[in-house]
Amino acid sequence: MSDIYQKIATSPVGKRLLTGLGLPTPTILERQRKASADFVSGRVLLGAAPGAALLDDILHSMAKAPDAWLCCQAHASTAAMITQTVAARDLRLTAVNTGPADSTLFKALVFDATGIQNTTDLKELHRFFSPVARKTTRSGRILVLGRPACECDNVSRAAAMRALEGFTRSLAKETGKKGTTVQLLYVSHTATADQLESPLRFCLSPRSAYISAQVMTVGAGIGDLPALDWHQPLADTTALVTGAAQGIGAAIATIMARDGARVLCLDRPQAAKQLEALAQTLGGIAVTADITAADAPSIICDALEKAHGSLDAVIHNAGITRDRTLAKMSGDWWNQVIDVNLSSAERMDAVLLERQLLKRNGRIVCVSSMSGIAGNFGQTNYATSKAGVIGYVQAMAPALKEKGITINAVAPGFIETKMTAAMPLVPRALGRRMNSLCQGGLPEDVAETIGFFASPASTGLTGNLVRVCGQSLLGA
Repeated sequence: MSDIYQKIATSPVGKRLLTGLGLPTPTILERQRKASADFVSGRVLLGAAPGAALLDDILHSMAKAPDAWLCCQAHASTAAMITQTVAARDLRLTAVNTGPADSTLFKALVFDATGIQNTTDLKELHRFFSPVARKTTRSGRILVLGRPACECDNVSRAAAMRALEGFTRSLAKETGKKGTTVQLLYVSHTATADQLESPLRFCLSPRSAYISAQVMTVGAGIGDLPALDWHQPLADTTALVTGAAQGIGAAIATIMARDGARVLCLDRPQAAKQLEALAQTLGGIAVTADITAADAPSIICDALEKAHGSLDAVIHNAGITRDRTLAKMSGDWWNQVIDVNLSSAERMDAVLLERQLLKRNGRIVCVSSMSGIAGNFGQTNYATSKAGVIGYVQAMAPALKEKGITINAVAPGFIETKMTAAMPLVPRALGRRMNSLCQGGLPEDVAETIGFFASPASTGLTGNLVRVCGQSLLGA
């Protein structure tokens, strides 16, 4: 549904009026429009704490962004270290003056915080970011990289690494009005440059337009890391998307097909006509089944085996709502929501794994919700099911590691769908503004995140939860 307020706010007259009234003026976000687009284009300012360990790994990926100009602060204490690392990779580097009088803007700010050894060293964050925090372009990107606290060898360093979360979440709230997003990657000592590349590309690209203040952990690779065409990251893969007939599910199927995947589109029999049309458009296959039926996993696996033999990714997107306060909710409504949103995914994965239809280096991605994090009035059943999805992902991650399979979750916030379009005017308007980007997200924002987790290159990511909510002010 069209956001009339945003259209007014981004017009020259409307922007002046709303700014004068102290009202938010949400930026029109830059989103990925084609798979072949470079992941970052423009000036990228690099910074690092003394002794940082990931510069070479970062530049391993930046070398593949032909339209990016790497910059470093001429006055930074680590400028020499950055210059040497850049020179070793034969990349172009521009020294810039980031003083108050300088008008240079940056598409991305990237800071390697792994050199921070104790809480006193947190001053390096201020040293790098204070002069440039306002110098990102519209829809800019800010990325901080640190080490997981559990890998730190002393209490002070562990506290400093955990402090990065408060820093990035606060900075995201300061920069969100420009459409600029901030992410934090905790990179394990066991992760390689190749395993860092997928999350680094995602965080710096338009694919992460509606994701901000998120924390991901990159670990040692699970499964093989294949050679990849980044313009078609899902080429030669097969993916199953549940609840694919419309809304977010249709967007997931579309984005995955755009990125090269063969898609099996699954939905209930009542949506067969819509499902067939989508599958035909995408060159995929439509499968209808009631996922709550006892024989549904076997029916779905039989169709999969007949069509493709095996599967590279399964996306558990199917979900329903049956909203009512708990005191007025029937047992049937409670059971329906839990079964569709949570239990059916468990049953389907069990059969897929038992029949060995999900390949090694396979991907499972589950769709949770902000309701599962913050709760919601009249949605005890829905919030319970979506919180259960998060618990399922976290519990399954270690068990699937031995099979070379990753599992992650996304939690959408206010996304512009038919469901939110049917909301009353005032709750809908508030839902759009109650995040740092001051607008609702699009189904494609959820789909881009799922495509990222489903990529064969995302082998270092498992057990993660990413909120696709523009940094919602609820449940942060």
